[in-house]
Amino acid sequence: MAGNVICVGELIIDFFCMDIDVDLIHGEQFVKKAGGAPANVSAAIARLGGRSSFAGKVGDDPFGHYLKAALEEEKVDTSMLLMDEEARTTLAFVSLEASGERDFVFNRGADRLVETNEIDRSRLYAASVLHFGSATALLDDPFRSTYVELMQGAAENGFPFLSFDPNYRKDLWAGRMPEFIKLAREGAAIADLVKVSEEELHLMTGEADRTAAVRSLHELGAKRVCVTLGKNGTLVSDGRALVQVPSIRVQSIDSTGAGDAFVGALLQKISGLNEPKSVPFEQLLSFVEFANKVGAIVCTKVGAIAALPTLEEVNRFRA
Repeated sequence: MAGNVICVGELIIDFFCMDIDVDLIHGEQFVKKAGGAPANVSAAIARLGGRSSFAGKVGDDPFGHYLKAALEEEKVDTSMLLMDEEARTTLAFVSLEASGERDFVFNRGADRLVETNEIDRSRLYAASVLHFGSATALLDDPFRSTYVELMQGAAENGFPFLSFDPNYRKDLWAGRMPEFIKLAREGAAIADLVKVSEEELHLMTGEADRTAAVRSLHELGAKRVCVTLGKNGTLVSDGRALVQVPSIRVQSIDSTGAGDAFVGALLQKISGLNEPKSVPFEQLLSFVEFANKVGAIVCTKVGAIAALPTLEEVNRFRA
């Protein structure tokens, strides 16, 4: 499976409230969309012409079948997608209030029930790149234990390239911050690439200074670090050099999924290398420049998967 990226984590239904400036108490109009950060990453890779697979669990219900079809429409391999006959597909309900705050209700279902013995490790470890970028996998067992064990197993067996995005969500980790920080640091310590937002960078390290915070992640064991800074681009480090790669100027409409698109674009490039673990720093910078562009394009459209560009669109795009 050379060149294949397997994304491990959640595939869920997002119900977005289309009523303007209301909370979920008063919202009435909702639109159903496929969601889940690892699923978005896998779709981004496929849209750009790469090979991607998704590993996770949904319910064997209408929503689960909708999600499976949504990924297959994007040419994502779903042969490692598990369908639970008893648990229901996980649902998230989201509205945006006038203050800019999200009103969020999360109905957890099948995504948390992935057991270690349900994952075919021989297939998982035959990929070129493994991406662990779930917002929910670290919340509870059994999936938390499965997720951590799969990451550690890949690292211990010299896997070609391990990518980790802690994907912090304030709504999910309320009152559990020390637990999140501990788990995120453990993931970063064994990763070949750690992608974090600036908020995550400071949360995980306790450092106010960016440079000191990045250095702290390398001291944990992270081989390469990418800190996404929105319109200001991405800070990239390999422990020796630290470079800020600028983004491109666009008129942003909706930033939903831009971070996942960035990760997908970066991993699509890395997965094409014969030896991903040895990617030269200058080449990594060029990959990040490409990924910045993909993320910016997503901001010019509405939606996550729907906004993902093809490689042809990226090549045609002018800021």
